[in-house]
Amino acid sequence: MNYEGQICRGPMERSSFMLPVEVGCAYNGCKFCTLFKHLKYRELPMEQIEEELKRVSTVGGNPRTVFLGDGNAFGLSTEKLLVIIERVHVHFPGCEGIHMDATVTDISRKSDEDLRRLYEAGVRHLYLGIESGLDDVLAFMNKDHTLEQAYRQIDRMREAGLIYDAHFMTGIAGKGRGIENAEYTAEFFNRTRPSRMINFSMFLHERAALYEEIQKGTFRPADELENLIEERRLLELLKPWGQEVLYDGFHDMIEFRVRGKLPKDKESMLARLDERIAVEKPGLTAFVK
Repeated sequence: MNYEGQICRGPMERSSFMLPVEVGCAYNGCKFCTLFKHLKYRELPMEQIEEELKRVSTVGGNPRTVFLGDGNAFGLSTEKLLVIIERVHVHFPGCEGIHMDATVTDISRKSDEDLRRLYEAGVRHLYLGIESGLDDVLAFMNKDHTLEQAYRQIDRMREAGLIYDAHFMTGIAGKGRGIENAEYTAEFFNRTRPSRMINFSMFLHERAALYEEIQKGTFRPADELENLIEERRLLELLKPWGQEVLYDGFHDMIEFRVRGKLPKDKESMLARLDERIAVEKPGLTAFVK
């Protein structure tokens, strides 16, 4: 596969075939993100997408799920997505679901009819970068949505049958605000009830626009101990919402990961966090050059 940039997708998609349909991210404005800064965004031509589908099917590939890359494939026009999906089903007759990343704004730009047509064509899981339950944090990080906008668009996609999954980031509110962010983010999730939750605990790099805020003193990064405590508080506050929820939490600066199914594994996940918090030393940063 010819793939430009870094492959990034939720861990629940590890068995999906990843089909590039664009390079980079159409938005590419989040202060913390460095994944796509070096890339010039562009949609891939249908000829290239078709060639990749042919290549895989020719060698016997027939995946059950396909993940469209890269940064926010749902931002493509409805008509182009429908053409891509039709070709996926031609080459992969066993495909049962097509998944991709989306932004709240991507959803808002599609009509109710567009959402329904995409669902009927086979789109299932949409991963939204919610990141935080605090509006001031979303604004500071230059996210392209407010909480109220997210509530509205999640309702709309659900009404069409699409499945909502959430990305979020412990540490995104900065030093001293972990518990506050956990409580507001838990409130958001208890209301919106995602099917899958992925915590990409904040990992800062000097290439990120956020680095300038650190230099200016307008953002102080939390250390990993605070991020662990934040994650524990959030998990503690999550309520059962009538469905099994897959959870996966990453902490890049330490060899630690907490994952499981909620609510079944909640107590064991909290215990695992308690064990790590007990041995972790304050001052371990989540920043690298």
